[in-house]
Amino acid sequence: MQWYEDEVRGLEKRQLSDRQDPGIIFYGSSSIRMWSSLKTDFADRKVTNLGFGGSTLAATVWFFERLMTDYNPQALVVYAGDNDLSDGRHPEELFIFFQQLTAHVKARFGDLPCYFISLKPSLSRWHLVEQFRYTNTLIADEISKMDNWIYIDVFKRMLNESGTPNPEFYGQDGLHMTEKGYQLWTGIVEEELVKSLPLVNA
Repeated sequence: MQWYEDEVRGLEKRQLSDRQDPGIIFYGSSSIRMWSSLKTDFADRKVTNLGFGGSTLAATVWFFERLMTDYNPQALVVYAGDNDLSDGRHPEELFIFFQQLTAHVKARFGDLPCYFISLKPSLSRWHLVEQFRYTNTLIADEISKMDNWIYIDVFKRMLNESGTPNPEFYGQDGLHMTEKGYQLWTGIVEEELVKSLPLVNA
């Protein structure tokens, strides 16, 4: 996990005031870290970005206690896992990492409202699509048995009419998302947030 140390240390240096009132924490890999418009996309909410580049689901478990020190969030939104599959891990391993993450969340935050964004169907990793689908199914089924976790399915809505990833949502590397991709995610995530975390002035 040494690979992530510089970014993790940077996240640890946030001001204590940010930790006391972070609002909704977005946690996970570069799809979260590179969400540069996060605060404007959720302008009606308080949000904090704790993404770190290249993160795996395994890494989100490993660094959870360090990165969540002193935070008191309203909710937690997680995206991680596709880097694990790209590194050669199997869906069953990701399922175990997810269970470990939920255990950490429970121990630290109790029944905090939590949201898991499904693995996205990227162009560059389409050769692994069946593993992505199986991982999503395993995690979605687990979440269906839980009271405080919500599964957010972005996979289907990022496909075009032919059933393959819509290139409009991806940059030149076929992996990281464009502004249109994040606009799509914003709408999908807010659809779920508003169900359990309604806006005060809505």
